Amino acid sequence: KVTGLVDSLFFSGIPSFPSFDKMASVFAYESSEVDWCEDNYKHSENVEEYFNTMSSFIFFLISPIMLYLLHPYAKERNLAVHLVWIMMVFVGLFSMYFHMTLSFMGQMLDELSILWVLAIGYSLWFPHRHFPSFIKDRRSFSHMVLIITVISTLSSFVKPTANAYALNCFAIHILYSLFVELRSCTDERVLRLAWASIGLWVLAISCWISDRFGCSFWQKLDFCYLHGIWHILIVVATAYGNTLIAYLDASLEIPYSLPDLQYWPQNKWSIGFPYIVLKGTTKTRKRC
Repeated sequence: KVTGLVDSLFFSGIPSFPSFDKMASVFAYESSEVDWCEDNYKHSENVEEYFNTMSSFIFFLISPIMLYLLHPYAKERNLAVHLVWIMMVFVGLFSMYFHMTLSFMGQMLDELSILWVLAIGYSLWFPHRHFPSFIKDRRSFSHMVLIITVISTLSSFVKPTANAYALNCFAIHILYSLFVELRSCTDERVLRLAWASIGLWVLAISCWISDRFGCSFWQKLDFCYLHGIWHILIVVATAYGNTLIAYLDASLEIPYSLPDLQYWPQNKWSIGFPYIVLKGTTKTRKRC
């Protein structure tokens, strides 16, 4: 009895730790509360959402292309630019894992990888003149963004919905900043790229929303693949938006390089993936 009493007194003040089974449950199939419209296990016994999983391969196809096309700009500006598309590979990897398992951990990795892509782009390209008054240089600004992103990452494991707020805050502010920068732009090719980027983004978001909230309608049509189409559209929209941001950034930060928009593989008709070419070596007046 004495031993039992001592044990009870000693261990009563120690917080209980999650059991191994509870920790392992976050990796279990269907442990996420999110389930997209596509039928589960329709084409494979081991893959929850087959088309959503397979469509994530688009990240692995486009990321290396954009890494190659934007390399001349990255060499002149900052090789950290490549981190955006390197992280996009991880977005594709975690997206595949999430849709294959519909696990809670897959959901978290998928959402957090997107958050870090936005954070990297934010710290690299947010215009210097729009920095808060207490921030004096880009290094300090990057440190601030890093701290906020780390806090958001940790908070998302305590309260998963926090990640959605962080993603929306980053995305909305990036869109607002782009709008401000484009107001003074007169280059028709740049404006066409901006409209194409916005159009692709709106179309992608429409697919995401329709799949999430209009599933019953698409099930009646036997077409439950809008989330997979979202994957394809959002990667293309990111390629367009990334190039647009890089062009505006080059015009502001390295205007002597005479940045020019081109398209691969067909530049003549402006069809394909956009990228920028740095033509100049002397300072010139920027167009945007």
